[in-house]
Amino acid sequence: MSLDPRTPVLIGAGQALDRDTQPATAKHPVALMAEAVTAAFSDAAIAAPTQVDSVRVVRLLSWKYTNTAHALASACGITAKQYGTTPHGGNMPQSLVNLTARQIAAGEVELVVLAGGECARTRSVVKDASALPWPDPNTKTTDTERVPAAENIVEDLALLNDEEQRLGIMLPVQHYPMFESALRAAAGRSVASHERRIAELWSRFSAVAASNPYAWLQTPLSADQVLTVSPDNRMIGLPYRKVMNSNNQVNLAAAVVMCSAERAMALGVPRDRWVFPWAGADCHEHQFVSNRWSFAETPAIRLGGQRALQLAGLGIDDIAQIDLYSCFPSAVQLGAASLGLDLTRQLTLTGGLSFAGGPWNNYVMHAIATAMMRLRESPDDHAFIWANGGYATKHAFGVYATTPPPNGFLHESPQAAIDALPARQLATGDDARGAATIEAYTVMHDRGGEPERLIAATLLADGRRAWVNVADATVARDFVTDEQVGRRVVLRRSGELESA
Repeated sequence: MSLDPRTPVLIGAGQALDRDTQPATAKHPVALMAEAVTAAFSDAAIAAPTQVDSVRVVRLLSWKYTNTAHALASACGITAKQYGTTPHGGNMPQSLVNLTARQIAAGEVELVVLAGGECARTRSVVKDASALPWPDPNTKTTDTERVPAAENIVEDLALLNDEEQRLGIMLPVQHYPMFESALRAAAGRSVASHERRIAELWSRFSAVAASNPYAWLQTPLSADQVLTVSPDNRMIGLPYRKVMNSNNQVNLAAAVVMCSAERAMALGVPRDRWVFPWAGADCHEHQFVSNRWSFAETPAIRLGGQRALQLAGLGIDDIAQIDLYSCFPSAVQLGAASLGLDLTRQLTLTGGLSFAGGPWNNYVMHAIATAMMRLRESPDDHAFIWANGGYATKHAFGVYATTPPPNGFLHESPQAAIDALPARQLATGDDARGAATIEAYTVMHDRGGEPERLIAATLLADGRRAWVNVADATVARDFVTDEQVGRRVVLRRSGELESA
């Protein structure tokens, strides 16, 4: 079978890690990304070109640049026709691959650099940003040096409605523990047995990170070590100890280079470096958590993952290399259940966001880079990536192999089918009063490890959802033992308890 010259292919991957946090010597994010880009071209066994069609950077949080993609290109000695950026979201690296593959196949671009990175560890150590000799986005340029505006190349999706914002139920560390409580209750497990289950899952992830040269934490943990509460592993949002949370305080960067098969041949990239995206899908759950039917199910993952696999002509059991998004244990469980994966399978290629590191929006770029290495080592395998943004909200999927896709790269979104699924109405204000049942909950703890706040989703008698957010240590302590899903409470109004 002859290869279509427009077939998209990933030719190089690079990762970079910087443990230096000294103000005078620590790398800023673009410098670290440039290291990853240089490594990606080296991985492709070619010299970095001076001209590409597009440089696309996943939006970062640890430093502000006038145009991050332009700064990266300049640092690498590259000029581009387009300098792209994305909204926030852990789905963005895979969404960028899907978008770029589609555009390569359509003949719109030929050679593209995708990158992302954060230096959040340095920023957490060096509190005074003025002490860092990093680029100043406010520095004026001459007309001939004027930095072009970055192009937003992916559509954004608002993650919070007005009531969620009013009540301050806005953080992943609040939402994912609530998903965990719903998963536990739906499975009918005791609190102790469920915590042991997720501790064993996280122990397996830590073992993968231990052999990953680009992992931020490389010490394997036993399930007992994951579970043991200590000053270094304090409770944050019940039932999550610190080590069960995404570790965003890292200095990490990753990059991949994509092009058409025709350009790969013209560049002289050795054939054993090529990795093909076979299929992709992008979609999202009901936009706001308030309107999801269940906290224990993610139908968009099920439908999006199924569609990506169907387009590739594969089933999940045909996939040897799998990386599920792993910001918190509930994310992995939701993904595994939706995709038909046993939780005891190895579901990470890197070690996940707690151990390999969770550089905000860019973790999945590391997963894709690692998948490329794994596929080259085992060229008969296929790889599957699930990327997640928001509160298990935005999803992107990719299927990869070292052989060309039988029908070319294919991409679809099952969004219409997802939007047609049942949704709950949210009761707000004084309309959210009276008897209700706890549907999902967490207890947030202070930095000393003491319970300080109850956050819960409840269901009213008519099936509408209502939120609870109570900063009362006595109430919080009442919810830290035993199973509380199914408990009857009385609401005064939205966010407030009359009695519990």
